[in-house]
Amino acid sequence: MNESLSIPHLIMNASLVVQLVMLLLIAASIASWVVIFQRSFVLRRAHKAHRTFEDRFWSGVDLNELYRETPAEQDVLGAEHIFRSGFREFNRLLPKTRSNQAILDGVQRAMRVAWSREEERLNQHLIFLATVASSSPYIGLFGTVWGIMGSFMSLSMAQQATLSTVAPWIAEALIATAMGLFAAIPAVIFYNRLSAQSNRLLGQYEDFAEEFHSILHRNLQGRGDREAA
Repeated sequence: MNESLSIPHLIMNASLVVQLVMLLLIAASIASWVVIFQRSFVLRRAHKAHRTFEDRFWSGVDLNELYRETPAEQDVLGAEHIFRSGFREFNRLLPKTRSNQAILDGVQRAMRVAWSREEERLNQHLIFLATVASSSPYIGLFGTVWGIMGSFMSLSMAQQATLSTVAPWIAEALIATAMGLFAAIPAVIFYNRLSAQSNRLLGQYEDFAEEFHSILHRNLQGRGDREAA
């Protein structure tokens, strides 16, 4: 009886529905760990790139020189992407209009678009973790209910109710519950952690955009004062 109640034996001899539930939960768990490692790497790289660019930006380098040093649009990330988008729009509008407010509004719109793209990039696939975290316990519960239904059906067909009659059904039902929790718990923990890291980075990007906007505003004011003189 001990061998018949071992976990591998129960999984191999479970009903088809419970086996499908277990297979789905295993696949969801593996996929969520892939997302966890991939998103952790992306966020760690984004945080490092942000610190490197901010150190360069606040070192006193000329903005035109910094713009020329940044890679092409498809290769920049984070604050560097926001800077490049905003400064490109600034250089495009500067010779076309004498309205400082129109220039600043265009720069702000360009940086907002770049920020939205960074938000999409940082939060990519996190919705999958949220889905696994919320749905896995219910999928496991479905396998549990199915296993308990099987135990009741085996009891109804048995002439004498014994533990050996219902134990395999109840055991496979509980395994389905455990697999649902095994998939859900890491997903919900890392979803919260990765979301917090992403929001922290996005807040830093937003702060940088505001500071950069203020720098451009002062530059435009200085240009207006020189022209007036």
